[in-house]
Amino acid sequence: MSDLTPLLARAQEISSDAERVTRAHLRKVTLPPVDGKPAGVMGLITLDNGEDHTKPNTFGPRSLIELNTAIDAALADDEITSLGVTGKPFILAAGADLTSISGGGPDAVRVVAELGHAVFRKLGDGGKPSFGFVNGLALGGGLEVALHCDYRTVMDSAPALGLPEVMLGLVPGWGGAYLVPNLIGADKAVTVIVENPLNNGKTLGGKAAFGLGLADACFSGADFLEQSLLWAARVLTGAETVERPEVDRGEAWDAAVARAEGIVQAKTGGASPAARKAVELIAGAKTATRDEGFAAENDALEAMSQTPELLASLYSFDLVQKRAKRPAGAPDRSLARPVGKVGIVGAGLMASQLALLFVRRLQVPVVLTDLDQERVDKGVGYVHAEIDKLLAKGRINADKANRFKGLVTGAVDKGEVFADADFVIEAVFEEMSVKKAVFADVEKAVSPECILATNTSSLSITEMAADLEHPERVVGFHFFNPVAVMPLLEIVKGEQTDDAALATAFATGKALKKTTILVKDSPSFIANRLLGRFMSEVGRIADAGTPVPVVDGAFAGVAPMPPFVLLSLVGPAIALHNNETLHRAFPDRFYVSPALQRVVEARKGSYYGPDGAIDPEVEALLEKPANPEVLDAAEVRRRTLAGLAEEARLMLDEGVVAAPEDLDLAMITGAGFSFWNGGLTMLLQREGFGTFH
Repeated sequence: MSDLTPLLARAQEISSDAERVTRAHLRKVTLPPVDGKPAGVMGLITLDNGEDHTKPNTFGPRSLIELNTAIDAALADDEITSLGVTGKPFILAAGADLTSISGGGPDAVRVVAELGHAVFRKLGDGGKPSFGFVNGLALGGGLEVALHCDYRTVMDSAPALGLPEVMLGLVPGWGGAYLVPNLIGADKAVTVIVENPLNNGKTLGGKAAFGLGLADACFSGADFLEQSLLWAARVLTGAETVERPEVDRGEAWDAAVARAEGIVQAKTGGASPAARKAVELIAGAKTATRDEGFAAENDALEAMSQTPELLASLYSFDLVQKRAKRPAGAPDRSLARPVGKVGIVGAGLMASQLALLFVRRLQVPVVLTDLDQERVDKGVGYVHAEIDKLLAKGRINADKANRFKGLVTGAVDKGEVFADADFVIEAVFEEMSVKKAVFADVEKAVSPECILATNTSSLSITEMAADLEHPERVVGFHFFNPVAVMPLLEIVKGEQTDDAALATAFATGKALKKTTILVKDSPSFIANRLLGRFMSEVGRIADAGTPVPVVDGAFAGVAPMPPFVLLSLVGPAIALHNNETLHRAFPDRFYVSPALQRVVEARKGSYYGPDGAIDPEVEALLEKPANPEVLDAAEVRRRTLAGLAEEARLMLDEGVVAAPEDLDLAMITGAGFSFWNGGLTMLLQREGFGTFH
């Protein structure tokens, strides 16, 4: 191994006080003999940044120096015969500390890239067998440090494993782009390195990672580390043999690269340099040596550090890491009231999803109500069935499953079950008269201190609360579907909403582990208003004569999915209702498509058939203008982005949110806009639609 002294010195120079240093604690563990054969002494390195367990370990310059020191000490100790790396409870590591190196420019990125490779390589090249014990979250460099080991175990309930770098405008730069395809094959590597990151940063659970071949053994329970050490002892004594399938380096590799190229084109329109570069690295890994593969990663990281997409990604990363945790305009947390019981009006799918979320996160009694016992039973039954699924997947144990089921109940009469509720949320039909009647009924049943929340996606909170005795306790609490997956929670302040109600809403949102953003009471709030303008513009263009497939093909790399695919996912009726609400408020800017109205009247749920082509019945319902205006994809995109830029500025002028950052955070967490685009406003700036920051 080469002398790292100059590289370590450079790393010390570029290190920043902003880095949350991850310590590498080395201890000796005498492994038990197996069948009378000694397994030796393992030098077990535990990564820990000294924070509480919710703060993940990360690798910046000083953290890499720490790990290097620990590995060197283990390799130099003659008593130690093998190495192991693990993390503090439930977290191995979350990759590079982007904050600490973001200001250093390409030179700092190059130093960290080379140092990461050099330090991690010692685990596999140091002359002693090495084991990565993945005991929880392992993203980016957190997974790569384990990949450099000779053997790996993974906890079956580990929540998030993956290489998300492409989503961040980077590439796996500490061995992942070379090691993964050479370990599990190119096609599976494409899933981990390209497909999942471009699918809103999808990650793998522990069992799935084991199934792909990223780990050699999978264990469960609180004794994961003990089981892993026993397994390591069996491997070291020869009682356990690790066999891995041979990687197909023929046509299968080339087919995987072609699949990756198709994914990149479909998801980004070729607009993401990092995605294109990741495909190049996977292709090159077919024939490259390890030195050549790692050198290519170093070059790629340095190149990516000079792209505008990386700057946008760092901006997005900062939003979700910092602004999301300290919402602008939120009242003093000390004003929040405790929530010991939750009531939910409605027992349909959305209400049932809310009940599941509340009971899992708050672990307090949750009661569903509806018009009749049949609906109530169906809603409670859905929640109980979902809890059973969590139990079957090993996400919760039997005791917790039984407790959660006991906490979720239902009733038809609100009077008794809501009397001691601290927080009641309605999830009924999106019609003002219905919601006002619900709140009038609920107010008779609850205490004066109970917070009343509405999950409305577009209606006025102020109007909804106007006729109540205590309108000051009504607050918007708008979730996005599916509730368990989408991070965004828009908290809407009506004209009379007081600080106690608002503080309770923010505290509850935090307990639910959602990204909360304060919104002024205005039509459709943030994400739905911007998406409404988006759908309004594309609807106008399609109705004027541009074919739907041309419109849908104009937004690769901009929107998370083509607009008419998105419309089908959301549901034509819901999209129409949103645009009708916005048209009533802003008739000059928001267009209601007659074609969409006909699609809804015909009860069509999608514009596309199972073959991927436009449904012929939908085709017959589309506008047929006498003098069609057929635009090319570039003009479709230009006009639509111009409309979004206008709407974003108007929303900022109206004070719908505190700053452009909130628009971007909402579009990233509520609509799936890409990190590497910087949400919406950074994209608009880069596309030439003015300045927002």
